Amino acid sequence: MPRGLQFSWQNGEELANWTGTFNFTDDGAVKSGSDTGTRYFEFYEGPLEYNSTKCLELRQDIIAVKVLSMVKQTELFDRWKSLQMCKWEMNVTEANIFKSTLSRCCNAPAFLFTTQKNTPLGTKLKYEVDTSGIFHINQEIFKMFPKDMPYHRSQFKKCAVVGNGGILKNSRCGREIDSADFVFRCNLPPISEKYLADVGVKTDVVTVNPSIITERFHKLEKWRKPFYDVLQVYENASVLLPAFYNTRNTDVSIRVKYVLDDFESQQAVYYFHPQYLINVSRYWLGQGVRAKRISTGLILVTAALELCEEVHLFGFWAFPMNPSGIFITHHYYDNVKPRPGFHAMPSEIFNFLHMHSKGILRVHTGTCGCC
Repeated sequence: MPRGLQFSWQNGEELANWTGTFNFTDDGAVKSGSDTGTRYFEFYEGPLEYNSTKCLELRQDIIAVKVLSMVKQTELFDRWKSLQMCKWEMNVTEANIFKSTLSRCCNAPAFLFTTQKNTPLGTKLKYEVDTSGIFHINQEIFKMFPKDMPYHRSQFKKCAVVGNGGILKNSRCGREIDSADFVFRCNLPPISEKYLADVGVKTDVVTVNPSIITERFHKLEKWRKPFYDVLQVYENASVLLPAFYNTRNTDVSIRVKYVLDDFESQQAVYYFHPQYLINVSRYWLGQGVRAKRISTGLILVTAALELCEEVHLFGFWAFPMNPSGIFITHHYYDNVKPRPGFHAMPSEIFNFLHMHSKGILRVHTGTCGCC
């Protein structure tokens, strides 16, 4: 068999994707072409079992990297790519330990949204970052809140949290995303026919960053129908906003509720509870995510781990290249970069790779099954 033969493995649920050069040694072993010669594999004939000796080894290769700076980016990619040879299974013990920690620190089933139960009429609600600012919950605002959280602990069997990373482009993951029992999406991403095969269309919760409303829809102070029309793409998905992140966000976030009511929409509007966001940020800071603000994606993943039995991530990747070293756009729909230094995306993804390796959640970075 020729040396340096290029393979691309695609096998639906079992294997996210393996693209890389294999070099065959004289004894029939196979080594990754991107490796420096330290890691050899037996001839690959299909996805390996989660608890096989080789897969335990490969998972440990990632878990052993305690901080991102311990290895070069290419080495991390190589270890991650190697792990794609293994089937993924949820490690119920590890997952439950992690979920118990989240229950104690954050408690999404009680505090993810601002509700009438957790924020009674007359509450002086503290903002997340404008800590000196207080919002008085009057009758009008109180009536906008749901009576209680609409979701409970481990309500959904399988959830998909869909980020907007360029890693989703040409992934063919749309069908797999749409097969989830519950789908979270971030910041009004495009889900038109053009992107359907890669990102799917099903949406149960979609977040809206108030800056989008300010920049694209003139704070809803002028024409409101363009914004309403954008939301209709997500059909009956609930709309989730950080109204109490800072004082600037409040008016524009509340306006969203008025707009949907004016158009007699059936879509629910919810607001993150500021204390939940504070607690989640504090938790991830303890895990090494040091940023001015954690990403919306990380917040949704954290909530999903409490609301869902099994969590699958799509479109989460924080590097300019995919695991095979091929350059990708920042988002699946454009290449607009975020404000530098605001989020700590590599650190967030690094935590996700660890959690995948421990069987807490699954990170999809390759192509999904075509059939």
